[in-house]
Amino acid sequence: MFKFNKSFAVVVMAVASIAASAQDTNKSDLFNQEPFATSNQGVGALPNGLSGGTARKILITNGQVSELGEGAIRGGAGGANVPHPQNVGVQQKSPVEPSEFQKFIAENTGKLLPIFGAEFFANAPSTFAPISNAPVPSDYPLGPGDELMIRGWGTIDVDYRATIDRNGTISIPTIGNVPLAGVKAGDAQNVIRAAIARLYKGVTVNVTFGQLRAITVYVVGEANRPGTYTVSSLSTLVTALFSSGGPNANGSMRHVEVKRGGKAVAELDLYSFIAKGDKSADIKLQDGDTIYIPPAGGFVALVGKVNSPAVFELKNTGETIESLLDFAGGLPIVADPRRAFLERIDPNSSHPRTVEEFALNADGLKRVLKNGDVLNVVSITPDFSNAVVLRGNVDQPVRAPFKSGMRVSDLIPSKEYLLTRNSVKRQNNAIVTGENEKDTRERADTIASRIGGLVDEINWDYAVIERVNRSDLKVQLIPFNLGNVFTNPNGPDNIQLQPGDTVTIFSQNDVAVPMAKRQVFVRVEGEVNVPGVYQMTRSDTLQTLLAKAGGPTSSAYMFGTAFYREEVRKEQEANLKRAADRFEAQIRSAESTQAANLRGMSQTDAAAATAQFDAERAIAEERIARFRKLQPTGRIAFGLDPNDNSFAHLPQMSLQNGDRLVVPPRPAFVNVFGAVNAEASPLWKPNTRVNDYLTIAGVSDDADMDNIFVLRVDGTVVSAQSQGWFFGKIGGVEIMPGDTIVVPEKLDRQTAWSKFIQGARDWTQVLANFGLGAAAVKTLRN
Repeated sequence: MFKFNKSFAVVVMAVASIAASAQDTNKSDLFNQEPFATSNQGVGALPNGLSGGTARKILITNGQVSELGEGAIRGGAGGANVPHPQNVGVQQKSPVEPSEFQKFIAENTGKLLPIFGAEFFANAPSTFAPISNAPVPSDYPLGPGDELMIRGWGTIDVDYRATIDRNGTISIPTIGNVPLAGVKAGDAQNVIRAAIARLYKGVTVNVTFGQLRAITVYVVGEANRPGTYTVSSLSTLVTALFSSGGPNANGSMRHVEVKRGGKAVAELDLYSFIAKGDKSADIKLQDGDTIYIPPAGGFVALVGKVNSPAVFELKNTGETIESLLDFAGGLPIVADPRRAFLERIDPNSSHPRTVEEFALNADGLKRVLKNGDVLNVVSITPDFSNAVVLRGNVDQPVRAPFKSGMRVSDLIPSKEYLLTRNSVKRQNNAIVTGENEKDTRERADTIASRIGGLVDEINWDYAVIERVNRSDLKVQLIPFNLGNVFTNPNGPDNIQLQPGDTVTIFSQNDVAVPMAKRQVFVRVEGEVNVPGVYQMTRSDTLQTLLAKAGGPTSSAYMFGTAFYREEVRKEQEANLKRAADRFEAQIRSAESTQAANLRGMSQTDAAAATAQFDAERAIAEERIARFRKLQPTGRIAFGLDPNDNSFAHLPQMSLQNGDRLVVPPRPAFVNVFGAVNAEASPLWKPNTRVNDYLTIAGVSDDADMDNIFVLRVDGTVVSAQSQGWFFGKIGGVEIMPGDTIVVPEKLDRQTAWSKFIQGARDWTQVLANFGLGAAAVKTLRN
């Protein structure tokens, strides 16, 4: 023994002496780190405690063993990396073909139900690489192909990567072979430390793991992608199933087996894992294991109001509704446990399909299911047994709890409950605060028209209760006087309610009430002593309104008085649209006639006629577009005598909410528009005629003298046709202050535009019927 130790010490000292000059030139950095730092002054400890003043510290790395100097002795094992193995026989993912039972359910329900648990494998990878970054369990048994990274420092420095060879050992230079096959990962560091300590004392050793070995497993049976898989040695049954895509539509998820050495060593129920996270039956796989997925023993379908409608596999013949509902997440709150329907298939019966109804109580949940069953859980009836409803023109539509002896006044305690949110919003929007801002949201031209509209007027005479008769499901309407509910709570209108009643409150806009019961706010403007907005009654007239406004001023012009009503404006607007549509239809008819005429013409004549017709049609379409821009005003023409100055002669007409009376001052001018040499507004003079003002303005050569018309300041129209042949030409009509004389241009009587004019009969009639006023003339001129 002494000879051996002495000889070994001599060899070590000789190697150290030769390599001393190259201490800093050769460094290994396999892990991308600098070799362990050593001191040139240090004395390395030799085996069995031998030492010498000229010894150097030994460095063991992959590829060399040195004393941190020049000259290297090549080590043993090269520690080559193991390439990532790939799976064999893996196919690209394809859409899973539904099973026959799924198709059967789809034909009956119109919905293709998924197989419960199949979504877990929906994102399975098409290839699978071994795990490289997962932590290694301490009880993991080492084997061929596992990679270890060994580092040590002290009397020697170790920076070495080793892979267990097929014999189950690693070879460390100067240390020798270290058997590791079967050694647990948690014990590997102690085994390697003991092997190094046999030769070197005072060495601290740290062992970590690199690439672990790969193992080969086989997936067979009813798998989505059966084949041979190369997986990490850390893989378990669940991870291998995931990589293979799991069972197919006919495969079992309740009886997945692992076979090893010809025997079944584990059986996994995937439902327990997927639904509850139970992995107690999951085992680590070993090289050569076979994963067998048998055919499913039977399927049932859970449809309707269940948390996870799907097709479920029966584990055994004793599977109950309760156990499957547990996997499905139970019943949602909207499910009705009092009613469930079970459809069953008996292929040996003359009537293979039957259905039965039962409650999902304790006994119902214990019912055993059979292959092909369909359990349909219906939803609860969304009917309130103890509620009454208030809706309509109210602050907040509510569903209130019913109480015994409850009446309408209990549902509507005060009139404030009838103030709608829109009414409150209009009141809140009436003002806005802020520096340097007007304290109103209303525009100056609309604020007067909105006075009196802050609150939606309620129909106090009529409200109704809808009551459903449970015996025959007929609806009974019970009307009552809403106003009497508040004025006489003990009266018959304060009806006693029943569960399920719906009380509806109407506004005057919902159901129109008689004019006498409506609030009437009328605006009067212009030449009156006190213009403003006045609250009127149904019996009030224009004379009453003028009296409230203090009467007309001395400048008031009765003939030009204008009266506007919103209801009339809407009617005029509808009539104007119908007229424009009729004119366009006449142009389309003219186009058809033109097309028929072209067939009998020569090519040259047809081209000329087409060009002329296109130009005429463009003019007609342009004027129709202008016609559509006309905005009705809702003005009602009174047809007063131009020379009558008494407001007592205004018509005795009733007023409506929103009416507007405008009394203008007496104008001093007359307007002349159209085909004249100078459009002007000459001063009005008494006893002047149309011809007098045409002489002043000058008539152009293209003026259509036969169709001149006068737009009166009172909204009426005077033309040659309205005057009649007996009274002569329009030129002799007396003009009143503010009247407008319109001189149209001549038009070709054979054009489409001429037909348009003929179809409309006369522009003057259009303007008179629609009461468009001066705004219409301005639009047509433009």
